[in-house]
Amino acid sequence: MPDNTPRIEQQPAPEGARLQVLGQWTAAQFARPGLLKTLRAGLAGATGQQAWDLTAANQLDHVGAQFLWDHWGGQWPTQLELLPAQRAVLERVARFTVQPPPRKKTSWMQAYLALGAGLLRVFGHLRSFVRLIGQLALNLGTLARAPHEGPWRDLSGHMYRIGATALPITALVGFLIGVVLAYLTSQQLRQFGADAYIVNILGIALIRELGPMLAAILIAGRSGSAITAQIGVMRVTDELDAMRVMGISHSFRLVMPRAMALAVAMPLISVWTTLCALAGGMLAADISLGITPTFFLNALPQAVSPGNLGLASTKSVVFGILIALIGCHFGLRVKPNTQSLGEGTTASVVTSITIVILVDALFAVLFKDVGI
Repeated sequence: MPDNTPRIEQQPAPEGARLQVLGQWTAAQFARPGLLKTLRAGLAGATGQQAWDLTAANQLDHVGAQFLWDHWGGQWPTQLELLPAQRAVLERVARFTVQPPPRKKTSWMQAYLALGAGLLRVFGHLRSFVRLIGQLALNLGTLARAPHEGPWRDLSGHMYRIGATALPITALVGFLIGVVLAYLTSQQLRQFGADAYIVNILGIALIRELGPMLAAILIAGRSGSAITAQIGVMRVTDELDAMRVMGISHSFRLVMPRAMALAVAMPLISVWTTLCALAGGMLAADISLGITPTFFLNALPQAVSPGNLGLASTKSVVFGILIALIGCHFGLRVKPNTQSLGEGTTASVVTSITIVILVDALFAVLFKDVGI
């Protein structure tokens, strides 16, 4: 049987070496594993400046012609022998092959304009976010004057979806963080005979910092993205426009219930996450250092002052409001297409987590003397 494998052989000629194309240059042959790599290796030194002979090829379709055309750099070789049918295929490939545009070098003026455009986008987000905060304050004043008109059913529904349904995942992550932190700390404390201080380390770290921040990061990724997606879908389905036509305020019915729900739910989730993390740390301390749960529970109130719990709860309220406002901000800016919805959800999660970490660092600096 004839060998139909696509290959190229060098044939001697009076004017120099000639590259002869042999075999079947078809899509079926190119589907064989490793063939493209072998052909590229064999064509490493071949260029379009050499003589090419395609008359001995058994078959040439558009896939094989595209491979040769790309190797020639989108130009016809200086010497080329081929059949009329092969020329027709190659001419069709050459006509419909789009060459990539040359890469333009970015000038300093273009970089300066791009920087300015980026700053304008950032300031636009900040202006919209500040406006959203102000509108939330006005809505809270309206709710205080007429509480019977408040969206209480929406508030209870959001509290259930944001708070109650988040308890399992926050408990699991908090418990594992407590176990890991206790094990890593016990390795160092055992060297100095300071086993009892693991209560102080776990208490301060989990109650003051890790518990609230871990809960906020989980809620930002879980509920913050859901808020943006919900409002974004309302934009895609024109529900926001329908609300505006009916005279229903977006901030009063969409933003305020979510902000209030997160402000109430976040401290509770933070306490729940901290308790689960302390339970994990207590279990790991008992296994690794022999610190009994009774000793751990008796020493914890002496190691951690009540000010730390108050600071953690205050931070959680701020985290909850910020996560809700950021989620609503990006949701309201979604354009009526699915690509904008995905980009807005991603930006909401990334921004929420970043803001949570920055605000937590700000609290750590401002209240460094509280509870210590």
